Amino acid sequence: MLSAKSLFQEIIDNDESFRLFCSIAAGGESQGGWENGRIAALAPESERGLAPKIARHGADEDKHGRIFNALMKKRGLEPVDVPDEADYTMLLEKHGIGLSHERLRGDEPLSVRDIVTYLAHSRVTEQRASEQMVMLRKHFADDPDLGRAVKMISNDEDNHLAYCHEELLRFAYAGHGRTIQSILRECALAEIAVYRDVSLAVMDHMGRILGWPKPKAAALAAGIHAVYAYERLGGWRRMVSLRMPERRDALGGPPTTVEFA
Repeated sequence: MLSAKSLFQEIIDNDESFRLFCSIAAGGESQGGWENGRIAALAPESERGLAPKIARHGADEDKHGRIFNALMKKRGLEPVDVPDEADYTMLLEKHGIGLSHERLRGDEPLSVRDIVTYLAHSRVTEQRASEQMVMLRKHFADDPDLGRAVKMISNDEDNHLAYCHEELLRFAYAGHGRTIQSILRECALAEIAVYRDVSLAVMDHMGRILGWPKPKAAALAAGIHAVYAYERLGGWRRMVSLRMPERRDALGGPPTTVEFA
């Protein structure tokens, strides 16, 4: 019987599939670290007080990338190139979600709307990241190799999500509510399609590495399409709601550092 735990256990137990999984995760986290670092550097004068939180967000993402690379190194593995069709962050940018890398490579300060766009994009993608890490924490928190990493990253992702809720509500109270809801909806609908496509691509690569029979691969693909259908019919709405989080000022302190031997 297929289950999330058995599927991930199979991926983790094989060096080649584990290497691909960690390479994809590390690449996405490192890219997020760079993006947040540039956004912090280019924040408009009126939002300079937010810049340290954006920078901490980026530092956390960088840390996550180092953790995934360390997990590979511990098993004597080197990262592999991430297939274009499995590059979540690149595909989101191609769909016009978030701030373009061309914009972030420049020196022109961002506008307040740019900051709102960044926060709305992050609110959607951090929802996905938080849910994924909750699932991994549920099944692998006690794993001797993955447990510590999973719990640390999961806690950080929950902090990032809380931060996005709190800051977006601040902007909503300042008069940006309609803009925020419009951007959130556009981003959520694009993200669920990108997530479907990336999931299908990743499972295709994993299936070839692990030699999955056609019925198993077809069942997994059907499951991915079913998740997309649910999200397209209304599940996306969980990504656009805003509420004041229990974790207030979640990114108000210095970033945490960690070394994984």
